[in-house]
Amino acid sequence: MPRVGVRPAAYRFCRRMPFTFAEGTLISRPMISRTTTPSDLSASVARLRDLVAEAASILPFTGAGISTECGIPDFRSPGGLWTKTQPIPFDAFMASARTRAESWRRRFAMQAHFGDARPGRGHRALASLYRAGKVPAVVTQNIDNLHQMSGIAAADVVELHGNTTYATCLACERRYELDWVKARFEESGEQAPECACGGYIKSATVSFGQAMPVAAMARAEELVDRCDLFVAIGSSLVVWPAAGFPLRAKKRGARLVIVNREATDFDEIADLVIRQDIGDALAPFIAD
Repeated sequence: MPRVGVRPAAYRFCRRMPFTFAEGTLISRPMISRTTTPSDLSASVARLRDLVAEAASILPFTGAGISTECGIPDFRSPGGLWTKTQPIPFDAFMASARTRAESWRRRFAMQAHFGDARPGRGHRALASLYRAGKVPAVVTQNIDNLHQMSGIAAADVVELHGNTTYATCLACERRYELDWVKARFEESGEQAPECACGGYIKSATVSFGQAMPVAAMARAEELVDRCDLFVAIGSSLVVWPAAGFPLRAKKRGARLVIVNREATDFDEIADLVIRQDIGDALAPFIAD
């Protein structure tokens, strides 16, 4: 069963090759457009609008960058969450009551970010395309619930890394609301609560080393295979296996667009790269 982790070393050399190796095939690199000035942004948005108009099935794949304008910090960029505090691996969570308590302390400390966040321009743009019938679903690495809040049906938000707005028992899968967990945590002197079945209660997110959700991965792969336009938004594309989706889509003939402030290892196989503020790039697609 796949587990969440950083990209395999073999893929770090893709940018040095005249062709990109992907799942046993060679993909020639197309000419791409990178944006560096406001005028370039306008031209790239116009090109993206053309690609959207031509596509029958668009698959947005979103990462932390789409939510930063909503007040939720990302993870890897300078000043990101993981430059200050290293994530707790799944095996450490399972092995130690002290670590489980620390995990909950961190989660409740982040409530100011997650609890007050509202969908940004990127979320609203994707919701507009969803309502227009261009986007059947969104695949996201995010855990913030903002796609659902923007108006996309929960059943059409494929959450690869789970959802931080509630918790589940790792043994029986019973759902727990965070208010209940916090109350028990505080009443016990900051001891991690356990389920009535004896299982550990954890935020409904996927930690490093934890198995990826089988159903979500299967749905994501099906959507990747059916799309004719794959749009990666705000993702560094380094967390595998999900980061392999752009390669999979490209191999199956889809056009690839990457909207991200920083460069990614897959820019060189993209049909369009918009390296600008995500909200600025997607705001023109918000339907009034």
